[in-house]
Amino acid sequence: MPPTEREHPTAIGRPGLHPAQAVVVGFAGAVIVGTLLLLLPISKGGPGGASLMEALFTATSAVCVTGLTVVDTELFWSPFGRVVIVVLIQIGGLGIMLFASLIGLSIARKLSVRSRMTAAAEAKAVGFSDMKALVLGIVRITLTVEATVSVLLTVRFWLGYGHPIGDAAWYGLFHSVSAFNNAGFSTFSDNLMEFATDPWICLPLAAAIILGGLGFPVIMQLRREFRTPLHWSMNTKLVLWGTVVLVVGGTIYTCVLEWSNLGTFGTMQPAERILAGFFHSVQTRTAGFNSVDIGQMHPGTWLGSDVLMFIGGGPAGTAGGIKLTTFLVLFFIMYTELRGEGAVNIFGKRLSRAVHRQAITIVLLAVAAVSAATAAIMIITGLDLDKVLFEVVSAFATVGLSTGITADLPLSAQAILVALMFIGRLGPLTLGSAIALRQRKILYEFPKERPVIG
Repeated sequence: MPPTEREHPTAIGRPGLHPAQAVVVGFAGAVIVGTLLLLLPISKGGPGGASLMEALFTATSAVCVTGLTVVDTELFWSPFGRVVIVVLIQIGGLGIMLFASLIGLSIARKLSVRSRMTAAAEAKAVGFSDMKALVLGIVRITLTVEATVSVLLTVRFWLGYGHPIGDAAWYGLFHSVSAFNNAGFSTFSDNLMEFATDPWICLPLAAAIILGGLGFPVIMQLRREFRTPLHWSMNTKLVLWGTVVLVVGGTIYTCVLEWSNLGTFGTMQPAERILAGFFHSVQTRTAGFNSVDIGQMHPGTWLGSDVLMFIGGGPAGTAGGIKLTTFLVLFFIMYTELRGEGAVNIFGKRLSRAVHRQAITIVLLAVAAVSAATAAIMIITGLDLDKVLFEVVSAFATVGLSTGITADLPLSAQAILVALMFIGRLGPLTLGSAIALRQRKILYEFPKERPVIG
């Protein structure tokens, strides 16, 4: 007899709650709890407590693994507040439903059907029959990567910069969690600008960011079938090739525009400029650390970063954006249309037509959200398009890079960014599915007709 909600209280959500709705409710609940914790006087470094917007913005940014801030993380928040932030980052990056499923496994040693459905919806799993192994596998990968990077960073902070071993361990842990979860929060007031030319800091962080941005399905398949690329799924191949092309392309693009910019790369040695360009390109995969002053970059670099941030990383991971697979599916649809072919074929496999509609829907919803938010903030603030667009795309794609205007925005504009971070982390399609009360099955079809296109 299959388990039911009544038999296992660890199930997520009330009876009848759609898995997509459960994911939205879970993330909203985490944001509310995080906000309440950060509102406590003990969370603030100085006297008094944080304002509602300061707490809400920080909690949303942490849960949605964005990294945008309205206050200085190191100076404004107390040690307790920073612990709350890193816990929210870990929960948000791991996934609310996957985290809840892990708790359920710890308590009841099994998952109810609804728990498996909600976890599968969040992990973008094809089925949910073996969700226990999936959840445990994701947790092992997360902890392994974070522990490895944490040790490397701890040693560097301790021996290379003379920090006490306790402080070095804290910095290593905080930044490794922030990196793998693509959050971009830093305990240093200037983020990572002090370490712009240090490969022992930048490269481990970049590795964690790239791994987190690949998505758990890709990492788990590579772990099982690394030596047999012919067995890799279309999703894995798209994410791997897309990541390589965009990271390399972003590095070249950034270096070309910033090479002689005295406000960013201009004072560095050639090898250091390449490192800084590579690190910035990796950050646009939705990580959000900055090793140079983003506000001093060339407007063309901002625009290129907008494109990379909007695309984002792999699905079902810690990255944001519309996702690499969405972008590449649309690219191959365009390529097929230009060649005059019928079916869309990718890596020797035919693409399902249902995926066409999903990709187009996600992109149109994302463009609508970014456009509306950009226009609204420009009307509210009167700021230039390039800076506002960069901030809006960074929020929607849960990146966290900033030209420096977020903290100075009025509360209404900051509230728009909060909404964008929430929408961007969940994905427009997931959020839209959660809002819809039910799926309608149409029992009839209208006659076909073709309008003129182009």
